[in-house]
Amino acid sequence: SRSASVTERIKMTAEPASEQEKSIRDSVRKLCASFPGEYWRDCDRQRRYPSEFVGELTKSGWLSLLIPERYGGSGLALNEACWVMEEIHRSGCNGGAAHAQMYTMGTVLRHGSEAQKEEFLPKIASGELRLQAFGVSEPDSGTDTLSLKTTARRDGDEYIIKGTKLWTSRAEHSDLLLLLARTGDESTPRRSALSTFLVDLRDAKRQGDAFSIQPIETMINHS
Repeated sequence: SRSASVTERIKMTAEPASEQEKSIRDSVRKLCASFPGEYWRDCDRQRRYPSEFVGELTKSGWLSLLIPERYGGSGLALNEACWVMEEIHRSGCNGGAAHAQMYTMGTVLRHGSEAQKEEFLPKIASGELRLQAFGVSEPDSGTDTLSLKTTARRDGDEYIIKGTKLWTSRAEHSDLLLLLARTGDESTPRRSALSTFLVDLRDAKRQGDAFSIQPIETMINHS
């Protein structure tokens, strides 16, 4: 029957398919054992970011495994990243606190200049910089990304960005932010009107009233 075949497929994939997978899963499980349920309940009660857990993931190299070796990462593939995240959650920990560090760097890797890659990727890989936040959703546009209203206007060698982003997870705990903004005008095709910016939040926070982050209290701790 169909249900029987599904069950069989689940059984077949329950065990690691290679020594590499087993080694990765065992190592992640061992790391997670140092962060039991009480640790996460305490984070939730205090609505605080699990810095200790994220620090250990970074130190162990799990958050940089998709970064090429030439930039200080492990140069592994998506499968390996999935094993890490799956094992984190299977062990009762919360990968949501750090998972963006794995994939947001992909924008820099694919679309950044060589100078940007050399400047940022090694520091992200080592943990010197955190790139865990990306600003896409807005008060009036969530999944309808092409309707976002944040604008970026060229001013000499810089851009002046104006707008409001919503649900930007980990913005308080990230050094860098991937930001999506509108650079085209009304005559620009919608799919060509948006650009991605790499914003240094450390510099932005020093600009006083020009930039601010307002935490939103939710039922679940999204810190």
